[in-house]
Amino acid sequence: TPHSCLDKVFISNSGAEANEGAVKLARRYGKHHRHGAYEVISANGSFHGRTLSMVAASGQAKHQEAYLPLPAGFINVEYNNVEAIKAATTDKTCAVILEPLQGEGGVNIPDDNYLKMVREWCSQQGILLILDEIQTGIGRLGTLFGYELYGVEPDVMTLAKGLGSGVPIGAIMAKDSANVFAPGEHGSTFGGNPLVCAAAYATLKYIIENKVADNARKIGQYFAGRLEELKDKYTFVTDVRGRGLLLAIEFDREIAADVLGACLENGLLVNRLKPSALRFMPPLIIGRDEVDEAINILDRVLAAI
Repeated sequence: TPHSCLDKVFISNSGAEANEGAVKLARRYGKHHRHGAYEVISANGSFHGRTLSMVAASGQAKHQEAYLPLPAGFINVEYNNVEAIKAATTDKTCAVILEPLQGEGGVNIPDDNYLKMVREWCSQQGILLILDEIQTGIGRLGTLFGYELYGVEPDVMTLAKGLGSGVPIGAIMAKDSANVFAPGEHGSTFGGNPLVCAAAYATLKYIIENKVADNARKIGQYFAGRLEELKDKYTFVTDVRGRGLLLAIEFDREIAADVLGACLENGLLVNRLKPSALRFMPPLIIGRDEVDEAINILDRVLAAI
């Protein structure tokens, strides 16, 4: 495709469905090229969806415990640790699935060379690298796709969320070398329907032609800087992290619910990642004025905590 490193696209209805399809593709690849390998390695703290298989792929016990026993074939290892991936790789491994930056898990940022080392390992072992860009793709991190930040190319990538600007659409993208589906082996009743594809086309066209990802990068840097000012001001704010317009702040105590409630009462929409952290995922088209307004509200809220 013209704006990515991938060659083929399958349109689905959601992110979880796209990830299910990506794992299905990887298992088919393992059948063809890895003597029937079927296991997929994923990371602790990851989030790949709410279907049973994707709950198994997501390395978060809190999402898994209520649904045991989970489907087999998923190995969760420590995030940002390529040695853990190497140790988990066997002749049964067909793929590694990772988020370029963990969103639901806490806006967790990997080391700059982590994805490069994983890419090298996957290439060396002949297994697929699947990047789940459902949250990070379509400009959120300041580039059209998150993989561009880290100088790697996945074999398979999944998209959703920002792809349709609110309409239900997801996508599996694959390089020709990973495209092992035969005609009729994968499908979807409503996937690729004209309505959602028109919305996704209009969304992508606007984002690309208007350099919206560049705005996310520039305003994200400004937003992070303003959050750092609050960190300097309030000792209980211990960390500011993120890329582009996917940002988080961490507290030294479990006050996120109280901060969230007060922010909502004052007209600021934020997300509680965990009891001690908040996430910020504003529209990609915001400017400095909106950031300043958000920071002023957050400042007042934190001052009252």
